[in-house]
Amino acid sequence: MREYWAGQNPQTEAGLRQALTLEAIRWQYLHGVPDQSVVSPDTWYHDYSLVSRPGNDLVQLRPFADYATNLPLYPRLRAYLRDGRVPVLAVWGRNDEIFGPDGARAFAEDAADAEVRLLDGGHFLLESQLHTAAGYIGGFLGRTLS
Repeated sequence: MREYWAGQNPQTEAGLRQALTLEAIRWQYLHGVPDQSVVSPDTWYHDYSLVSRPGNDLVQLRPFADYATNLPLYPRLRAYLRDGRVPVLAVWGRNDEIFGPDGARAFAEDAADAEVRLLDGGHFLLESQLHTAAGYIGGFLGRTLS
């Protein structure tokens, strides 16, 4: 991805375009999920059908390029979390290799009372841990909004 950030061309696009294949999308849904039978194949087939629409490949490549703009913003985000003392809940897939669990743990470095919940799941955590995640979210909202 960093090569794509440095220069967008057919060579740097090629690796990223692999993420738009049916197999890659299926992997995003299933990787890290202990019981893969709980994830409906409809999810990845539906995503793939949307990604595969004519011209949509270029739309999907834009966020890859845009991720480069996130890195310079991290110091501002960290300062906001530190200084603003906003409530933070991160419910994350422990086995997510796209946005790994260290990303969730990082919130606790700056948000004093951050709640970090790593659940046994992958990138699309709600597909396999919906009720558990919803319980954490409901509890968090109940505590912080009351």
